[in-house]
Amino acid sequence: MKVAIATHQDWSLVSGHAGQAREWLLFDCRPDAPLPEPQRIALTKEQLPHHFKDDGPHPLHGVQVLIAGSAGDGFLRHMAGWGAQVLLTGESDPRAALQKVLAGEALPDTRFDVTTALCRLRDLFSRH
Repeated sequence: MKVAIATHQDWSLVSGHAGQAREWLLFDCRPDAPLPEPQRIALTKEQLPHHFKDDGPHPLHGVQVLIAGSAGDGFLRHMAGWGAQVLLTGESDPRAALQKVLAGEALPDTRFDVTTALCRLRDLFSRH
């Protein structure tokens, strides 16, 4: 199962605002195997989910689960169209969040993020 985690601060913290996250950790998880080392993905501005036009390949295509601190409805719909489930969490450590997901444990509730309210307003006019 491929899991991508939106991060910031040099891939060290789970990022809020998934649609604008440039740094992603991509884990290719295998059943009954240790947690793999992640691939670091740095998106260009054109590749950010808020800007991507779905007009070609994307580094996050094929990911089954995306983890972030916050996301707007447009991002959730966009990723569902890619066949990916989005999980939101208040956990700041990317590896801890992934380990909870793989263990079937609940993720901590999300933190307040003012940008989510702005995203909801933007999503009223979103193409997704």
